[in-house]
Amino acid sequence: MSLLRMTYLALAVVGTALPVWRIVSEPGPAIRAIPWDRAGWSAYADQYLVTVHWDWVVVALTLTVWILAEVAVRRNWSALWAVPATWVIGPSSGLPLYLFLRTRPVT
Repeated sequence: MSLLRMTYLALAVVGTALPVWRIVSEPGPAIRAIPWDRAGWSAYADQYLVTVHWDWVVVALTLTVWILAEVAVRRNWSALWAVPATWVIGPSSGLPLYLFLRTRPVT
């Protein structure tokens, strides 16, 4: 198995393990129904946002690895603009930008 494939597999494991670990390690607000009181809702929302944050970090890291791997093969250097877009704005900006830059003819 190539290093790139092992990296993708490792990122898939991390991307799966982080949210599951957050739910299992603190089962209180993550597993029970959404609490309707203000204090309970605040604790639930905080834990949910931490989990979502780490999901987005793994997505951005995976997209960055993919962009760098493809740029190394295709020599489409302008596609590297998608890396800062991914980390500064988010994967919702970086992925479409990368796909746009990737589909242009490379000279």
